[in-house]
Amino acid sequence: MESWENGAPERKFCRLDEGLSVTDGVKIEGYASYFGKPDRGGDIVQPGAYGASLKALEAAGRRVKMLWQHDPAQPIGVWDEVREDGRGLYVKGRILTDVEKGREAAALIAAGAIDGLSIGYRTVKARKDDRGRRLLSELELWEVSLVTFPMLPQARVGAKGEDPRAGDTLRELADLFHEARRMLARN
Repeated sequence: MESWENGAPERKFCRLDEGLSVTDGVKIEGYASYFGKPDRGGDIVQPGAYGASLKALEAAGRRVKMLWQHDPAQPIGVWDEVREDGRGLYVKGRILTDVEKGREAAALIAAGAIDGLSIGYRTVKARKDDRGRRLLSELELWEVSLVTFPMLPQARVGAKGEDPRAGDTLRELADLFHEARRMLARN
């Protein structure tokens, strides 16, 4: 996860005509965020954290952006569906292969070299728990990026037809081994 709190860069933009549509692309889906799971920075997203932001975007006729590695200069597709469910923030969209970086992203996903998802947001409401971790209860969601190393290791993408949860157990086991190595290295 990446947070752009206080001091986010200012941007000026011009909206394209409302009639613009996209019809092709490589379909992907997955969970960009899971509720109740600490990320590598210790932040934990709470259920309902995205609700107000998603409603505001819908009311304004806007969408969450699909970016490459959180780079606002590199949009690579469109998210056709972004919603909260009982597990977290589910996304489904299309990588545009007419865009050079989109072709690269699609090829990297197909080869298994890239499978991470990460969110770009602004924290609206949060509090610390008794262990010092931030519990994020309201977020203003800006974008969901395809990334090499997500802050939340479980946030992964799958190609169309693949279960986005496939491999969760193996990833959780790998995360446990990673944490154990870190703890041993400290001692």
